Amino acid sequence: MGETSANSMWGGRFSDGPDAIMEAINASIGFDKRLAPQDITGSRAHAAMLADCGIISKADAKAIDAGLVQVMDEITRGAFTFSAALEDIHMNVEARLREIIGTPAGRLHTARSRNDQVALDFRLWVRDQCDAAIAGLDALMRAFVAQAEEGADWVMPGFTHLQTAQPVTWGHHMLAYVEMFARDRARFEDARRRMNECPLGAAALAGTSFPIDRGMTAAALGFDRPTANSLDSVSDRDFALEFLSAAAICATHLSRFAEELVIWSSAQFRFVRMSDRFSTGSSIMPQKRNPDAAELLRAKLGRILGATVALFTVMKGLPLAYSKDMQEDKEQVFDAADTLLLGLAAMEGMVRDLSANRPALEQAASAGFSTATDLADWLVRELGLPFREAHHVTGSLVKLAEDKGCDLPDLSLDDMQKIHGEITQAVYSVLGVHNSVASRTSHGGTAPDNVRAQIARWKEVLG
Repeated sequence: MGETSANSMWGGRFSDGPDAIMEAINASIGFDKRLAPQDITGSRAHAAMLADCGIISKADAKAIDAGLVQVMDEITRGAFTFSAALEDIHMNVEARLREIIGTPAGRLHTARSRNDQVALDFRLWVRDQCDAAIAGLDALMRAFVAQAEEGADWVMPGFTHLQTAQPVTWGHHMLAYVEMFARDRARFEDARRRMNECPLGAAALAGTSFPIDRGMTAAALGFDRPTANSLDSVSDRDFALEFLSAAAICATHLSRFAEELVIWSSAQFRFVRMSDRFSTGSSIMPQKRNPDAAELLRAKLGRILGATVALFTVMKGLPLAYSKDMQEDKEQVFDAADTLLLGLAAMEGMVRDLSANRPALEQAASAGFSTATDLADWLVRELGLPFREAHHVTGSLVKLAEDKGCDLPDLSLDDMQKIHGEITQAVYSVLGVHNSVASRTSHGGTAPDNVRAQIARWKEVLG
């Protein structure tokens, strides 16, 4: 086959034919160079352990450590040249180390494989992302608590099916998200605890015959213990799957509030005003303020769901131990982590800058017969009606109010007694929205006193 035919088959991008294609599909340095800090940290711990165990000399270990520090400095300064021909971050670092210190560099890989090396690097990186997510969630929760404190007794409509259901307080609605994000935080904390075992020393898959001290490297790298099974150590990526799963749930919560911001900031609702930092204008309609940040966040968080599905798909059919398929684990997780941390930071900014329109909230809370349930509860509590009968009576009163073009509190006592003769003037005490929310004192209810107690609890928890 001639050169022209070969180029046609392999495509213009791969003018050198199959070798160029193999390099392109095999190399991971384009993305795993991001693991350089973790790779060098792990290598420094490994070299120190090898020397302590008498596997390499103290002099070689000292040279290796100094060389690795120099490599990290070059990478940090942007003075390091990455090579696709060297495939990955591990070989790129080791090749440069050899240029700097010579022969001792070849001793670094003693009692180690790229399999346990990458498992270590990736686990260290994901652990760092858990820490970053926890910090981001703490900041976001504080922003929601601040909103709740400002409007602990402001009334607003509570919705089911996006239809007005019952009045709630602004503070109660804000604290609902604090509860969600607290569970997200707990998931990241739990995942971090579970992933905090060190795979270094598992070597390719079977362990090593060198007298290494895995406990030493585990402790040096901040792990609780070494992993217990060498096969599992190099073939496991469930720590990344668990991070993605927690991130996907958290992303869902972020996206739900982003959706509420889009709805609430519309001219039809006017519940909130988003700051100029997180809004844009229209190119032709000067009256508009578009909630672009919330919309972009709502869309971007889908990337996390996609990454989660992608990595599950990669891992679902792999036999033990390591397979090259697992090289495809990192880009998905990198992108998901970046998206999540950006989303947390952006949402914190939006929530902190958010201005709630208290009059519009209260006006909307009073519409749509939002105190109908309070009326039914009063009929049960004060007149002793079975709830089903009270529900029927209340429905009749709602229809009467609809026919008259008014809300329940606007019906006269005579009107109400035509529906049920035992209704008294006392019924009006439950029909106002402020009375309604104040009465919801059950544990977890929307009453302002409950909200203030929860705010105090969260402020103590968050510090």
